[in-house]
Amino acid sequence: MSTLVLTLIFSFMMSVIALVGGLALILPEHLFHKIIQPMVSLAAGTLIGGAFFHLLPQAVDKQGNEKIIYIALVSGFVLFFILEQFLHWHHCHRSSLKHQPVSYLILFADGFHNFIGGLAIGSAFLIDAKFGMIIWLIAVAHEIPQELGDFGILVHSGWSSKKALLFNMISALTFPIGAVLAYLLSGNVNVSLLLPFAAGNFLYIGAADLIPQLHSEKLTKQLLLFLLFAVGLLIMLLLTWF
Repeated sequence: MSTLVLTLIFSFMMSVIALVGGLALILPEHLFHKIIQPMVSLAAGTLIGGAFFHLLPQAVDKQGNEKIIYIALVSGFVLFFILEQFLHWHHCHRSSLKHQPVSYLILFADGFHNFIGGLAIGSAFLIDAKFGMIIWLIAVAHEIPQELGDFGILVHSGWSSKKALLFNMISALTFPIGAVLAYLLSGNVNVSLLLPFAAGNFLYIGAADLIPQLHSEKLTKQLLLFLLFAVGLLIMLLLTWF
């Protein structure tokens, strides 16, 4: 199967995952909040592990241990810091659905994030299929709690469930757009530099945005969340041997 076909299949699958947000409607609110933290904890581990164990090593392997890699890494980190600060956007839902965010602003920010994720997946499949699937799995682990939270927030802010699902799907279409753009640019741009840039995005979301959500007053819950975070890291580490 060609690189372009694989890129299209997996990036469109990411768009379909936006439909999982509909589960936020059928889950009782107390159950929703009970499962979202463990999912975010696992996602934080996979994002940080994916950045350190997969994206950065691949970038160094393709580009050499050049300063430009670390410039791209920091650029990716800082870009998401700016996005969060200036758009007042908190990824993966810092809290309860009682907040009334600007709905279209959330969709714009998520659409931009999905576009960057698409660039990462497209760049990864250009290197090889196995690496592309690993980066795709990292994105899935993070996308599911994100879509659940987004859908719940949109509905709570007054949108109908159909409208929330439709616009979530539209914002998710930036995933294949980013993936195809990475493929099209591969002949003219050093696509390997997109890997550390994506790693910077992953590190910001995981370390600065997700981990702060994982604090709990109960020691047993703290231990569970840390364990799931460690499981995410371990999965990414183990995948380096396959």
